[in-house]
Amino acid sequence: MTPAANAFAATQILVVDDDVALRGAIADYLSQHGYEVIQAGDATAMERALAAAAIDLIVLDLMLPGEDGLSICRRIADGGGPAIIMLSAMGEEIDRILGLELGADDYLAKPCSPRELLARVRAVLRRREEVRTPGPVKGKACHFLGFTLDQVRRQLRAPNGVSILLTAGEFSLLSVFLDHPQRILSRDELIERARGGEADVFDRAIDVQISRLRRKLHDCAPDEVIKTYRGAGYLFDAKVTRS
Repeated sequence: MTPAANAFAATQILVVDDDVALRGAIADYLSQHGYEVIQAGDATAMERALAAAAIDLIVLDLMLPGEDGLSICRRIADGGGPAIIMLSAMGEEIDRILGLELGADDYLAKPCSPRELLARVRAVLRRREEVRTPGPVKGKACHFLGFTLDQVRRQLRAPNGVSILLTAGEFSLLSVFLDHPQRILSRDELIERARGGEADVFDRAIDVQISRLRRKLHDCAPDEVIKTYRGAGYLFDAKVTRS
């Protein structure tokens, strides 16, 4: 195994797809690049795999027998589970948006290039790792409008004390806003800062992440925190302190 592969040896990926040939091809390709890959053909097999191993990321097909991928995605995201990259032969924009709305970290239309899937797997896992190990120069907790964001545990606590689950993308986006409060950030700036240079891959997903994050904050705040300035970008309208 190459040094590059060794760096990912402990990372476990679960591929959930009822197409045996495609599932095997994805598993083989990811395995060749150092990941430990487990396969499942439906939700039942997926649950067995999740119970038996510490899965870091799920490559999840949209169309599955029994419980479909969107239902699975919603359930796992609501429970704060592994990162999710959804795959679907249904390449319509509405399907992609719906998958992201339900908590997927990324979405790829079939057929997809194995190299592109690998790049997205690495990017999603890299963002998750950055979330687990925030920079040492910053405070571990950010406070705004009664909210508290724990940057170590990736937990957002509302003013009423209720925990708000954030996906990796939502956490990255909120962290950028908290680093630059009361300042208009263009869409390109947000993509660059939140995605760590993966703008070409995630440019469309940023709009969904903003909408979803805005809704989660608005549910617990009297006023809109993320304001839109048409033609200019977005402004995080709150005073931010760190501890």
